[in-house]
Amino acid sequence: MTQRIDDYALIGDLQTAALVGRDGSVDWLCLPRFDSAACFAAILGDENNGHWRIAPKGATTCASRGYAEDSLVLETYWETRTGTVRVVDFMPQRDRSPDLMRIVEGISGSVEMSAVLRLRFDYGSIVPWVRRADDHRVAIAGPDSVWLRSEPHVKTWGQQFSTCSSFTVDAGERVAFVLTWHPSHEPRPALVDPYEALEQTLADWREWSARCTYEGPHRDAVVRSLITLKALTYAPTGGIMAAPTTSLPEELGGVRNWDYRSCWLRDSSLTLGALLAAGYVEEAAAWRDWLLRSVAGDPADLQIMYGPAGERRLPETSLPWLRGYADSAPVRTGNAAVDQFQLDVYGEVMDSLYRAREAGIPPERHAWNLQLSLLGFLESTWREPDEGLWEVRGPRRHFTHSKVMAWVAADRAVRTLESDPSLPGDAARWRAMRDEIHAQVCARAYDPVRNTFTQSYGSRELDAATLLIPRVGFLPPDDPRVVGTVDAVRAELTQDGFVRRYSVDSGAVDGLPGQEGTFLVCSFWLADALRMTGRADEARELFDRLVGLTSDVGLLAEEYDPATGRQLGNFPQAFSHIGLVGTAFVLAAAETAG
Repeated sequence: MTQRIDDYALIGDLQTAALVGRDGSVDWLCLPRFDSAACFAAILGDENNGHWRIAPKGATTCASRGYAEDSLVLETYWETRTGTVRVVDFMPQRDRSPDLMRIVEGISGSVEMSAVLRLRFDYGSIVPWVRRADDHRVAIAGPDSVWLRSEPHVKTWGQQFSTCSSFTVDAGERVAFVLTWHPSHEPRPALVDPYEALEQTLADWREWSARCTYEGPHRDAVVRSLITLKALTYAPTGGIMAAPTTSLPEELGGVRNWDYRSCWLRDSSLTLGALLAAGYVEEAAAWRDWLLRSVAGDPADLQIMYGPAGERRLPETSLPWLRGYADSAPVRTGNAAVDQFQLDVYGEVMDSLYRAREAGIPPERHAWNLQLSLLGFLESTWREPDEGLWEVRGPRRHFTHSKVMAWVAADRAVRTLESDPSLPGDAARWRAMRDEIHAQVCARAYDPVRNTFTQSYGSRELDAATLLIPRVGFLPPDDPRVVGTVDAVRAELTQDGFVRRYSVDSGAVDGLPGQEGTFLVCSFWLADALRMTGRADEARELFDRLVGLTSDVGLLAEEYDPATGRQLGNFPQAFSHIGLVGTAFVLAAAETAG
């Protein structure tokens, strides 16, 4: 692929999302849901795996682009020798069927446009049968059916198993293309007026963005991050996807390629905090409700991730017909980490529900009984090793962050009972559990010679997740062990000032070959920790640098490679944008407090 990962922009309808490149090509789209099979998968292979390009004839890349106002409506400008055009890409919030709309508008002069639509169902592996029907092009294969129409009508023809068109747009003229998916056994859905849909979509996003309460530095970046989190929300359930993509690599040409089209419990507490801080209580409540539905059941069966509607079966497989972005194979769907044992998720669930209660979100009647069940299971298992926050595929260990989050679970239970003594529970027992975990972590996870907490008991490796120790309240920010840990992470885990999760040099920790970039959310955690330990200027400087890494349309992937200046990993990444919002509020609150 010639497009960098951060050359893509995101559009979506709160149930799925598409990536649009600077060359005018939609190279990724799953229909009808985020986790459905892709009908455009060129980003993980080539154009023969499905894409939809609209651009001036002979042009290679746009002149400029950006989102209209505070919305998810993408405007791409093309300047040619004969004139200028704007292409407006968006997906209106659906009534029933998903629509991808692309409106070409003449700005000046006269521009000859070219369009190529290659639909390839099942991640680029199935060529559909295409026919004409009432000025539409209809593509069908198995359960999938896609209709393409234009307003006004534009002549199309078939060529090399694709649908092509050529048309001229003069200043003031508009041509709209509408691509609609529906199950092939159902009748064609009702037609939607693309121009009315555009106005409604802009109005919907304006209304939503206006609810943001943040007024501090880099407000545009914070609002864009919140819009991205909203775009990654599966509206029917309130679940928030980690990313809309699969297998965008953490190392170009490497094997660290994972499917992130699921909802992770590890993100729950930080997500809830970001939404509540920005004034989005309704979204926070929906996320809380998704969390309660998903984790309901035997606490021994608690998973680290679920599908957008709470699905549990997420089997991992590979797609050998896709060569991968920049030849980074294998391309995977599903995620085997779903079967891992990770202690920290119990703490994240408990902290999320505690935050929701403290924020005044009315508690569900059954929520506390569910928490009691989770605590009972954790009480008998917290001493066990696990795979940890980073889902390592090496041996289980006693990861420091996992134990700290087990402490969080007990601590939040105690705090909840202290604030509402009418609830059932044994606060004394949980205090004892909390104290035992705390003592064990301080004794076995702390290296007194280097004055730092380590990644796991008895190890020398460091872990960026230990930066969260003061944030969750395990130790106060001014504790010398906290300050020492921050200094050690800066000394050993940073590259050009940005933070890696842990050392992957030997592969001993995660069981995988190769390298990865610096982890953006960890770099935001470092900025938080610097501010909490009294180094406000350094925190602001790092935050400014991180905001500067956002793409031209304000998006962040999972990782960043300082050596090449490229974003890496699935894109855009919810965790990175959660980190940006969280750090912005930390710094703004500190400035307000003086």
